Amino acid sequence: MLKFDRDGLIPAIVQDQRTHQVLMVAYMNEESLRKTVESGDAWFWSRSRQELWHKGDTSGNFQHIKTLRVDCDADAILVEVHPDGPACHTGAVSCFFQSLDEAKAAEPEAEHRPAGSEVIDELAGVIAQRHRDNPEGSYVAGLIAQGIDRVAKKVGEEATEVIIAAKNQSHDEIVWEVADLWFHTLVLLEASGVPIADVYAELERRRK
Repeated sequence: MLKFDRDGLIPAIVQDQRTHQVLMVAYMNEESLRKTVESGDAWFWSRSRQELWHKGDTSGNFQHIKTLRVDCDADAILVEVHPDGPACHTGAVSCFFQSLDEAKAAEPEAEHRPAGSEVIDELAGVIAQRHRDNPEGSYVAGLIAQGIDRVAKKVGEEATEVIIAAKNQSHDEIVWEVADLWFHTLVLLEASGVPIADVYAELERRRK
């Protein structure tokens, strides 16, 4: 018998059956597990939206179930799939595209965290560096390499996610999706060769 937690959820580790790459971690409840088994596609429970989530409904990146396995303690599920596209909302194949060191570097300690536009400036700088250096496995460099049409399409997708979050009236979801939109807008600026300073100047002009 599966061991669901106090909220009725169980972790689901999603793995590409062909490559064995771990794609993402999500959560299932009894209903999403039942729909997964019945439909042959991955269904999860969104903790932020508090609703069932059919993976791929928005992005088109469905995950087709090949095997469901349970760990020895029956408190986690391994979901082996054939994915139609990237698993991560950032567009990366896997959600696990950062090393621990990179994650730490991206999250400075609170007392050293810059506020306001400084955060945007730092992020724009990181994006420019990724574009320039083209490190192996870089999501930013890979996205820009696909051309401006792909980058623009990604910005459009993220804008749609913001609209959905607003209609859901979920604070956490809105924050998450707006951050995604801003991030990909910065990538668009970098891909287009437009300095963030030019945007600041236009905003300054508009507030006068």
